[in-house]
Amino acid sequence: MSTAYVVVTVLAAGMAAVSAGTFIFRAPAVVRSITAYGVPEAWLPWLGAAKAAGAVGLLVGLAVPAIGVAAGVGLVLYFAGAVATVIRAREYAHVPMPLLYAAPVVASLVLRAKS
Repeated sequence: MSTAYVVVTVLAAGMAAVSAGTFIFRAPAVVRSITAYGVPEAWLPWLGAAKAAGAVGLLVGLAVPAIGVAAGVGLVLYFAGAVATVIRAREYAHVPMPLLYAAPVVASLVLRAKS
């Protein structure tokens, strides 16, 4: 296991956890954006829980690789869905945000595959 893999995975998990917290605790900016995209506000805790589970899974994956890979793939799919939702809402200026969160997850998966 390389140092780069560990650092990137911890960073990805931290970013996913912070993002999950903004959903679970209903940060006003998140609520505004999500409702503008047409996502029901009632989904926020569930979406936040999915991100939190992915963050935990990435960290557990440092010891159990299969769980880390599953969590990484799940988060990549989650953020791909977020990009699709933003595009469907025609909020093109917001597309980089889910990509920003997806990038370290993708990097973690790539580094895992190389190790």
